[in-house]
Amino acid sequence: MPFGTVKLNDGNEMPVIAFGTGSKWKGQDVTDYVIQALETGFSHIDTAQWYGTEDSVGRALHDSALDRSELYITTKWSGRTTIPVAIRNSLDQLGLKQVDLYLIHNPAVVTDIVKEWRQFETIKETGLSRSIGVSNFDLVQLQELLKFARIKPAVNQILFHPYNYEENKELLEYSAKHGIITEAYSSLQPITRYPGGPVDKPVQAAAKRLNATPTQVLLSWVRSKGVAIVTTSSTKKHLEEYLAVADLPPLTAEEIAAIDEAGAKGPPGIISTTFATTKRNLHRYRYILAAAMLFQFVAFVYLTISRS
Repeated sequence: MPFGTVKLNDGNEMPVIAFGTGSKWKGQDVTDYVIQALETGFSHIDTAQWYGTEDSVGRALHDSALDRSELYITTKWSGRTTIPVAIRNSLDQLGLKQVDLYLIHNPAVVTDIVKEWRQFETIKETGLSRSIGVSNFDLVQLQELLKFARIKPAVNQILFHPYNYEENKELLEYSAKHGIITEAYSSLQPITRYPGGPVDKPVQAAAKRLNATPTQVLLSWVRSKGVAIVTTSSTKKHLEEYLAVADLPPLTAEEIAAIDEAGAKGPPGIISTTFATTKRNLHRYRYILAAAMLFQFVAFVYLTISRS
């Protein structure tokens, strides 16, 4: 069973899982990887002006020989040029007359949100993009946008995983209230960036029950929040693993709550390091610490004598 689509607030539909060409792919030729993703079953391809991958995404779309109606293409204005120039350049590189979703990549590139959102609205109204939205907007930024927007953003693409769910709950609730779909990137960070953290235990328990992988459980957790997914991989095996999530039974309410609770504790690191770990680290680096303290003491004595 495929992942399916979600209806956006403008009436268009978006596939709820996308193959991303950012992060590790920035500036690289992704032609073969996009073709592999399309052949594996992805229909939604995500790119951006900043990634420098629009040209090779365009080659992949052409080489795939798929009908335009079988594809869903997202790209983003990243502030490198004016918006009118950016959308034209993106369409030229992608080899398309229209993209499906055009996003403001980051509020950091915005200089005049009213003026720039008006330009986005014009892009939709003139048919250069079927839908428009934003990326990396927080709650306050989204609230400010909705105060004057004639056309609401259809999507807000954000960094989203169990360790930052708590801080994004209000944003998700506000977005849902206004019909704005939240789309997640880097949802596998508990595995790729923060292994060994409190989320591992409930994820592994759910994986055991479902006979699934921890990766699949994390993506299932994202789905449980009503959030769409952007993910990536260079291997067909992992792409198949992602798509197979659609065939898994849903997580139970207890499993979702356990992951939420574990995520609220924060990822492993300086702040969440246990006392035992801190004690081991102090023991391991005791000689370096002792030398540093001795140096500070000698410097203090020297300065005191020199001033007397």
